[in-house]
Amino acid sequence: MITHPQTAPVPLPDPDEERRRIQTARLLAYRDDGPLVALLRGRLGPGLPPVPTGLATLLAVAAIGASGVLSAGRGPIMLLPVLVMVLLMVPTAPRDHLGRFDWLVPPLIRGTEFLTIIVLGLAADMPKWLLYVLIYVVGYHTYDTVYRTRQSIWPAPWVFQAGLGWEVRLLLLGVGAALGVLTWVVAVMSVYLGVLFAIESITSWVGLDKQSALAQASDDLEASPEDALEQATGEAEKA
Repeated sequence: MITHPQTAPVPLPDPDEERRRIQTARLLAYRDDGPLVALLRGRLGPGLPPVPTGLATLLAVAAIGASGVLSAGRGPIMLLPVLVMVLLMVPTAPRDHLGRFDWLVPPLIRGTEFLTIIVLGLAADMPKWLLYVLIYVVGYHTYDTVYRTRQSIWPAPWVFQAGLGWEVRLLLLGVGAALGVLTWVVAVMSVYLGVLFAIESITSWVGLDKQSALAQASDDLEASPEDALEQATGEAEKA
């Protein structure tokens, strides 16, 4: 009597646990954290509640911009809005982002990042069109990330590190503003990030199209002659 080896059944993942895992992964990707957060995340304990902290940070940066304390346009004071955001929002990274309103965290981070860029740029009296270019580049990266994850296509982790993350980008801008060279920092950052995000995005989408085409070709080759004839006949009738 010939017996076939019995294979142990593969346990199916818990649907609720899988949903939570995907939700956390998406929101962490939308945060666009960079190398500094990656370095500190495991050392910050449970972290701060992200939504209240994000709202407080947004209001604090707005208050700094409206107060006129950055009117000098250069000097260490220009680091104030950047340090407020970094010191408050970096400790929110360890959270699982599964709270009822935690979907607000990425737009709060992105909105506060853009507000900080605008506040620094206006205080330093730099060309406004250049501010728009940097905001557009970061916004394009955010849109591309959101759209891809909704298609279950995840950007490579190195993209977030090479893209510096919101925290390193703001620290570089703050230092540039303090030294009076913000225009040059914004220009270099815009070119670097624009090239990086554009090339990575185009390469990923082209690679996906090639994989889809190869999969379609494989399906066509595996189809039986009867299926192929039926498909051809159906397409001819439609025509």
